[in-house]
Order: sequence, then structure tokens, then C-alpha cells
Amino acid sequence: MIDKNLLMEELQKIPDPELGISIVDLGLIYDLKINKKNEVTVVMTLTTMGCPLFDLIAGPIQERLRDVKGVKDVIVELTFEPPWTPEKMSEEARVKLGFF
Repeated sequence: MIDKNLLMEELQKIPDPELGISIVDLGLIYDLKINKKNEVTVVMTLTTMGCPLFDLIAGPIQERLRDVKGVKDVIVELTFEPPWTPEKMSEEARVKLGFF
């Protein structure tokens, strides 16, 4: 069985290409699903609907999680429901970006 916490640790290592802050700390990862075939679906958002960085984020997600033992495939789903807000960021990310 694939450990969801391990997957989140791997996602924590992926920085947003513009901000250099982890996509997890930015609150971009909404959910991780693992099916019986060991396929992982990452449900994520972007800070705005017009953000052009999806491919620059989805590619590293797929590469990093495919390297996790047992993972057969990785699908990255983009959603804007609920919309992203700065409150979704970790306290550390808010401090780095001057939200305090």
C-alpha cells in the first residue's frame, strides 16, 4: 500500500516556479487519491484561473511521484473549486510572502 504521507512529503519538495515556495505550503494541493491499481490522482489548483504555470507544476508532480515505490501512474487534475485564497497557505508561506 502506498503511504499518502510519503506522497505529501514528496510534493512538499516541489517549489512553485515563480515563488520558490512549496506547492504544499502554498495550499495548491487539495487532495491525493490512490486507487486499487496504485494510480495516484493529485487534485490541485492554481492561485488564479489564468495562471500559465500548470504544466511547469504538473510535470514535476508526475516525475517525483512516479519515482515512489509502488506508484504505477500519476494523474494531475486541475480544479478551481473551491477557489484558492491566501488562507490556504501555511503560516510559513504567508510570512515569506508578507501576508503578516
